[in-house]
Amino acid sequence: MATTLQGIVTSAQRDKTITVSIASRETHPLYRKQYTKTRKYTAHDEQNQAGVGDKVEIVACRPLSKTKAYKLVRVLEKSHGTVELKDEVLGETKDHAEGEEE
Repeated sequence: MATTLQGIVTSAQRDKTITVSIASRETHPLYRKQYTKTRKYTAHDEQNQAGVGDKVEIVACRPLSKTKAYKLVRVLEKSHGTVELKDEVLGETKDHAEGEEE
């Protein structure tokens, strides 16, 4: 049985390649405190169907390149979009920052 992982796509800029971040909670063996560990995997996306923010499922396969040893199985959930600031808000912030420097 091949290893199957679920995570969030953090980069989809390369052709047929996505970067998937998988976060897990671990407990320190001595101090018993929990902490989050994030691992990044590069996966093969043949149809370029996954976008940034999508929740995906990847599976281990033979090495396809130096860093790619996983391929995309399916997109579990599409992202709901990103938040973009309007130009007027960015302009006010920039003007405000310039005023403080003088």
